[in-house]
Amino acid sequence: MKIGCFYSSSSGNLYRIDDDRTPLLIECGVRINEIKRVLDFGLNKIAGVLLSHSHMDHARGAEDLLRYGTDLYCSSGTAEALGLSGHRLHLVEPKKQFPLGTWKILPFPTQHDCPGSLGFLLVSGSEKVLFTTDTFYVRYRFQGLTHIMVECNYSEKTLSPNLDPAVKKRLLRSHFSLENVKKFLAANDLSRVQGIYLLHLSRDNSDEEYFKSEIMRLTGKPVHVAPEKP
Repeated sequence: MKIGCFYSSSSGNLYRIDDDRTPLLIECGVRINEIKRVLDFGLNKIAGVLLSHSHMDHARGAEDLLRYGTDLYCSSGTAEALGLSGHRLHLVEPKKQFPLGTWKILPFPTQHDCPGSLGFLLVSGSEKVLFTTDTFYVRYRFQGLTHIMVECNYSEKTLSPNLDPAVKKRLLRSHFSLENVKKFLAANDLSRVQGIYLLHLSRDNSDEEYFKSEIMRLTGKPVHVAPEKP
């Protein structure tokens, strides 16, 4: 299993996952020329793009990807918010699994402040990958995960003291805190997990080394922090 974290922040998000047979992108929150660049101009090798929601830091390249002939999978709420259409657009429904090459993908609803936001459970053979971002909690529990890609945006201990009250209120109701990530991980089966990827850390309200050490201490698993940019 190959997982590439290219961009991971409020400025843009772009991830690649490959089971050596069906390479996928998750999110497309940077411009198309940058997507092509980080893929070494191998966009034609990508079997599809999974898009979690309509905010531009996740969806900036969606329209251009469709124009370039790349299949894109998202909820109807996301497609409507972005004005997406075309035969390369595939609307998916929460809790309804669909095939994509050698993957079986199960979308599930997340708790964010835009309609139709999703997380994804991706299964290929014995590999089971969880991807969830931009949600303040996950109501579901998962068995047999091998890789976890999860937002860890801020901590109650690292919130900026100068944070605007309105921004703080939105943050607490739309993004995953370290404290809630720890609760989520503790409630799930981690026995087969090979790696945990912490995504979408806040530039002003996070502490990379602290977050990594806390999750390693809790789980005893290898922990990787996705970079803000390449």
